Amino acid sequence: MTTILLADDQELVRTGLRMILTAEDDLEVVGEAADGHEAVSLAASLQPHVVLMDIRMPALDGIEATRRITATQPDVRVGMLTTFDRSQLVYDSLVAGASGFMLKDAPSQQLVSAVRAIARGEELLAPSITRRLIEEFTRGGRGGPPRGYDQLTEREAEVLVLVARGKSNAEIAGELYVSIQTVKTHVARMLAKLGLRDRVQAVVLAYEHSLVRPGE
Repeated sequence: MTTILLADDQELVRTGLRMILTAEDDLEVVGEAADGHEAVSLAASLQPHVVLMDIRMPALDGIEATRRITATQPDVRVGMLTTFDRSQLVYDSLVAGASGFMLKDAPSQQLVSAVRAIARGEELLAPSITRRLIEEFTRGGRGGPPRGYDQLTEREAEVLVLVARGKSNAEIAGELYVSIQTVKTHVARMLAKLGLRDRVQAVVLAYEHSLVRPGE
């Protein structure tokens, strides 16, 4: 069972989300927060698998609340909800530790699929969208490799670059002539060594440290 915390300052929105999610046998809403501070507090006490976080909330916005949650609870995954389809908000959310981003008016089945994807540690944004955002806001990244990079094997470093380029596990397997399960193993080990929660964070890290450059 995947447990979910809803964080949105509009009660009507929370009610709608709860109705959609609790209709699924494998999803359970365990709490609701009306502002960022409450979201941080409830995430700490309830330890949900997934937090659906509104970006715009009073007292403490969703991006800062996400930053605080992911900094202290690395196993809790956050998906951002907003009515604003703006690249800067998406990028700021990802840097804060969010595992993805979606609009509030998305179809119900897309919301359900997104929650399940986040819980599995998969990308919520399509790889091409993620790559476009990262390229737009990380031009001229930091010099030097990130912490933990020297622990990667040559193959794991290669997989990191391919993930950053938006390749799926199947595409990576085809390019490296290995099985999809082998790719999954390499990805899991790469994420663990770099201290990352998911592939979205790997994309951000790779571009920020110039392991992959825009346009490559």
